[in-house]
Amino acid sequence: MIFHRTSHLKGEVTVPGDKSISHRAVMLGALSKGRTEITNFLQGADCLSTIDCFRRLGIEIENRPACITIHGKGLDGLKAPGDILDAGNSGTTTRLISGILAAQPFETILTGDASIQKRPMLRIMEPLSMMGARIESIKGNNCAPLKITGAPLKGIHYCPKVISAQVKSAVLLAGLYAESPTSVTESALSRNHSELMLRTFGADIRTEGTTATIFPRPLLEGQKISVPGDISSAAYFIAAGLLVPGADILIRNVGINPTRNGILKVAKSMGGNITLLNERQEGEEPVADLHVTYSPLRGTAVEGEIIPALIDELPILAVMAASAEGTTVIRDAAELKVKESNRIDVMAENLSAMGCDITATEDGLIIHGKRPEEKPLQGAVIHAHGDHRIAMSFAVASLIAEGETNITDSECVVISYPGFYEDLRKLCRG
Repeated sequence: MIFHRTSHLKGEVTVPGDKSISHRAVMLGALSKGRTEITNFLQGADCLSTIDCFRRLGIEIENRPACITIHGKGLDGLKAPGDILDAGNSGTTTRLISGILAAQPFETILTGDASIQKRPMLRIMEPLSMMGARIESIKGNNCAPLKITGAPLKGIHYCPKVISAQVKSAVLLAGLYAESPTSVTESALSRNHSELMLRTFGADIRTEGTTATIFPRPLLEGQKISVPGDISSAAYFIAAGLLVPGADILIRNVGINPTRNGILKVAKSMGGNITLLNERQEGEEPVADLHVTYSPLRGTAVEGEIIPALIDELPILAVMAASAEGTTVIRDAAELKVKESNRIDVMAENLSAMGCDITATEDGLIIHGKRPEEKPLQGAVIHAHGDHRIAMSFAVASLIAEGETNITDSECVVISYPGFYEDLRKLCRG
């Protein structure tokens, strides 16, 4: 797709439902007794992969535009799939469902697309094996396809090597079936949607500091879930509103969970003008409307414990840094290398093509933003490498770049935000 600079960005936008919460609502709805109704569900490819997997496991799921209805069968209601489970491009589906499958009385082959088959799975294979699961990488490379043979599980206390909500969630979901309590202690708190959602459905789960402990065999009951807007999707409009001169945007119904709101904290530390309006609760999740206006930005350091709270937003943050005065250093973000693409290298490659002075490091990026007297970013051919967050980040970069920006693989945004380009165009026309 071809993009050009804009001098106008005004209006309101409502981003799709949170991807992480949508996945978890389907999974726990399937494991609950009775009917679960999910509104504002993200109809992106990743979440649809989760629905498909649970349908293949014998769960009736009605997908209507206004509401997802899941007819749950309880913890022991899943049945052996008749074929291989395909998680598509979804790392969340692959890792979380592995924790559930580890306890089932049947064998499952779980795979995904070419990207998933390169992403590291040893991080869940190790703790699940410690619990008694029989899980192996069919190709012997610690990646999908995985062969999971259900087995009786025992509770463990696990300290992950990487800070990952997917690892934590896989262990906690397996802990639903264990013979004794299961705990996960992280070195820094990753997103806590699983803990909040488990509690909503009736699980006995307790948190203290960075430790979550789940007690086995709860009676989970169907719920009505309203999914807040995804802050990871809102981040692109936050950035656009801060970067385009004269911009004035209202982003409605955004989840502002403290384990996910790092982009708000960093944007404000860079001088961004963001106001939270109408703060409220949707179930266990805090929600607000975000009012964003153009703001000259300055460089900052992004590192340490805030990284898990904005790991998916680091690509768009790099775009913001490219147009900030001074230098921005991103550290402690080696996890970016094993996302849908190597986001450290891909951001460095593409921002360099647009004229940014940027250096990739082992665990992040060093970005020298433009000074006011220097040239803005220049339009370029951008290679998204099939990564939705790269494509959306450079669609925003194009709004402040001189000339034409051509994004390859631009259709990959369907993974998390099918209507992204149209929503962006509406703001440009607003």
